[in-house]
This record gives sequence, structure tokens and C-alpha cells, in this order.
Amino acid sequence: MLSERQTQILEQAKRSGKVVVEDLAGQFQVSLQTIRKDLNGLCDARLLARIHGGAILSSGVENVDYDARRAIAAQEKAIIGRAVADLIPDNASLFINIGTTTEAVAQALLRKSGLMVITNNINVASLMRPYPNVEIVIAGGVVRRADGGIVGEAAVDFIRQFKVDYAVIGVSAIDPDGSLLDYDYREVRVAQAIMSNARHVILAADGSKFDRTAPVRIGHLSQVHSFVTDRAPAAIRAVCARHELALIETGGDAPVDGEA
Repeated sequence: MLSERQTQILEQAKRSGKVVVEDLAGQFQVSLQTIRKDLNGLCDARLLARIHGGAILSSGVENVDYDARRAIAAQEKAIIGRAVADLIPDNASLFINIGTTTEAVAQALLRKSGLMVITNNINVASLMRPYPNVEIVIAGGVVRRADGGIVGEAAVDFIRQFKVDYAVIGVSAIDPDGSLLDYDYREVRVAQAIMSNARHVILAADGSKFDRTAPVRIGHLSQVHSFVTDRAPAAIRAVCARHELALIETGGDAPVDGEA
């Protein structure tokens, strides 16, 4: 049984995707310790998942609303985006798939020149279209209303026509064993085609992806060449080391788990 306050916290998390301990304490006029106990109870019930300073919606079947995902770790995603852009030279060809972190990468890539960008992400295409230094190629297929992702077999067939220098991919969740996960099988098929047709695969994902789960397997960290994140737990660092994967952490030594 959830208390009235826990019910309200859960509803707020469903709307925004994330709740912050300090904000909740001010909102409900209770102590930080009380809010942490509420969050721990919600996490024990697998309704939320703890992150540094708060909690996110713990959904193993359905993703958080796309606009809410944009707000989750927005600053971290912007820094990750710039770090990924630093890996990509001018005059390169690349894939960019659907995701709020890959949108941040696209934003950072606008300072580059001579790029050819193939994407199944309408948001990325709209963002980069006005810039004459970037050539945009957009996949055909079914447009997913929830986030503007282009999915389906037509998109997979389109991607397979290319062999590019880089692929920038985002995922919905990362398991401790290095499995890369998502919610929509159709999007997973596109992501797999993108990974198979790039010479260098870059995974861009913020630390909240370690706190979530999703039902469909895209692949494994061993299939990635570079992984850019704000902070990685020890288990993920070990996977990267074992497979000689370049791990770039942009957020210093902030704890992955625990309380604010």
C-alpha cells in the first residue's frame, strides 16, 4: 500500500520521468530523510529506480514520454553530445538514431563541416536541416507518433544501402552485463542495421540508463567501439575493459547509486 504522498510522487514521476529529493522535500514540506524513505519504498516496489539525487520512473515495458526524457539529465546529455562530436571529424559520414541523447549529439555536430548524416530521427533532421554544412538523408518508413522515430522494415532496408564512417546510437537501458536494451522491436531492428553498417560505432547514453530496464535486446557493449557517458558503474567499466572498448566518462566521479 502506498501512502498519499508516495502516490503523488509516483504520479509526478509519470508526468516528468524524474523526481528530485530536494524538490520533493520543499513541495511536501518534509525532511530530505522522509522523502528518501518514500522513494526507497517506491523503489522496493519496483515503481521507481533510484538515481543520484532522486529517482526515475522504472518501466520495463513502456518508455517515459519523449518530452519528459528530454528533461532527464539534460545538462549531462549536452556534455555527452559535445564529447561525441569531438570524436567525429569534418567530412565524415554517419548514422544518428532516435533518442534525446543523440539529439544532443546532433546539436553539437552543427559546428562541424562537410558531414553527411543519415538518420531515422525526424527531430535530428529538423534540427540540422537549416545548416548548409550538413547533408541530411532521412530514412523512409513508419513515423512513430510518440517521438518522431522512423521504424519498420522499410527503414531497415534503407539503412542497409549505406556503409558509413560512424554510427551514433542511443539506447533505453543498459544491463550490468553490457546488454543494450530498448522498448520497440521495430526500432531495435533499425538500430541493429545501423550498427552493422558503420565502421565505428559510438554509444551515447547518460547514467540514468543503468537504472532502467527494457524488454528488447539491441546487442552488447562488445559491438561498440566508443562509449560516452557521464558516469559508469564498476560492472560496466569492467565490461568495457574486457572488450577493449574506449570508455569516455564526462561527469567525473559522481556516485551511480545511493542518496543525495
